[in-house]
Amino acid sequence: MIQLDDLNFSYGGRTVLRNISAAFSPGKLYAVLGPNGSGKTTLIRLLSRLLQPDSGSLTLDGKSYACYGRKEFARQLALLPQTRPIPAISVQDLVSHGRFPYLGLSRTPGKDDLDAVERAMAAVNVQAFAGRDLRQLSGGERQRVYLALLLAQDTRYVLLDEPTTYLDASAQFSVMENLKCMSQDGKCVIAVLHDLNLALSFADEICLLDQGRIAAFGAPEALVEQGVLDRVFSIRCRSVVVDGIKEYIIRPDGT
Repeated sequence: MIQLDDLNFSYGGRTVLRNISAAFSPGKLYAVLGPNGSGKTTLIRLLSRLLQPDSGSLTLDGKSYACYGRKEFARQLALLPQTRPIPAISVQDLVSHGRFPYLGLSRTPGKDDLDAVERAMAAVNVQAFAGRDLRQLSGGERQRVYLALLLAQDTRYVLLDEPTTYLDASAQFSVMENLKCMSQDGKCVIAVLHDLNLALSFADEICLLDQGRIAAFGAPEALVEQGVLDRVFSIRCRSVVVDGIKEYIIRPDGT
């Protein structure tokens, strides 16, 4: 479990996150939501140890973040940032980078590492791209390759910052389905999302930020019923059941 207790963070004199306390457990897919500037990316960067809090504590499986060495931490937690380079590299070589935390001084992958790479590519169906240059792939295909990279790293905790941005609808659903599979396999998956429908449809729990504070934390249906999404986003969100499937209708406030 990742535990945050009374976390605070500022950029210069501007407070970005205030009194953040929350817990993220393995086996669940969490969506981090909030208006622009609410602190979503900052929270992910704190969770991934790219930033250090001004005060408060962060623990991973009961152990302070500060007590983890770099390699040990990379074996526990993986991050897919919002912006990534598109290097001149084959798909298989990129996915193999996920095994770096496990390699010795020779940096030579063993059979276990090669098997992990193959399993990761198979899990997101990118084996056919193995020898292709990453730059030749579409945005949706590249995102699946980066998901394979995360799977090859084989961490219990996976963080993603806006993994569906700029993807078409089909690719967005494919990414979310893969994230759901990761959580069902026992991983703790935490993703910053902008699309409310995707978050409500796929997440087990939602961490809703507003003005640097947690406005709500809980199951999607509970947040809809409480009207907290309506207040934070100035919308009207309701759930309906169509042919036995729960769907969400989101409209601008006042309509």
